[in-house]
Amino acid sequence: MKETVYYQNLGTMAYQEAWAYQEALLKTNLEIKSKLRSLEQEKSTDDKPQTEILHTKNYLLFVEHPPVYTLGKSGDVKNVLINEMEREQKGIAFFPTNRGGDITFHGPQQLVGYPILDLEHFETDIGKYLRNLEEVIIRTMAFYGLKGERSSGETGVWLDTEVKGKERKICAMGVRCSRWITMHGFALNVNTDLDYFNYIIPCGIQNKQVTSLEKELGFKVDFTEVQEKVLEHFADVFNVDFVSLQ
Repeated sequence: MKETVYYQNLGTMAYQEAWAYQEALLKTNLEIKSKLRSLEQEKSTDDKPQTEILHTKNYLLFVEHPPVYTLGKSGDVKNVLINEMEREQKGIAFFPTNRGGDITFHGPQQLVGYPILDLEHFETDIGKYLRNLEEVIIRTMAFYGLKGERSSGETGVWLDTEVKGKERKICAMGVRCSRWITMHGFALNVNTDLDYFNYIIPCGIQNKQVTSLEKELGFKVDFTEVQEKVLEHFADVFNVDFVSLQ
């Protein structure tokens, strides 16, 4: 039986606002889990109907952010190569976050996906979850004739991982999981202005390039089409049905 995932396209939204929205959805799911645990512990027949009604919800949010650098909880701020004044002059915000990973950039024409999934309805394996997210992007790239690859020991999706000096990352990933409920997610460079990556060491990885669908294909890609393809492959990989939220 397929799980239901509520899909919402947030359009362009400030990073902090989208983060707060994710946290609110996560909090609601955690509260439901706490209630379910209490009811199960009581083991009262009167409470059985309530346990059937209570159910965590899965979400997938799509968003574009105004220019922003975000730093993972284990990241090093030294991987930002410009000072605060220079960053502000360029109109780039900065936020330390509670996700995994190091420094990355979000900006216009980059498809950011935030799955808030209860992995107890899928598989309680964070490694498998990340590999599945990568698979969604790899399949999306294949639609455009590009071979997306995994890089050993490095999360995300790459091209030419076996060609030293030509390895380039097209999709960054960083997640947080609380009681098997996920947040944060992936950032796929579609028609992203890659100059912003010149001022950081992306994901804290030295001497590796960053790329985009536009750069690889040589033309601007239909952003809406990319969203549709990611949704299509997400549904296949995770075996879910989408319900659209306005």
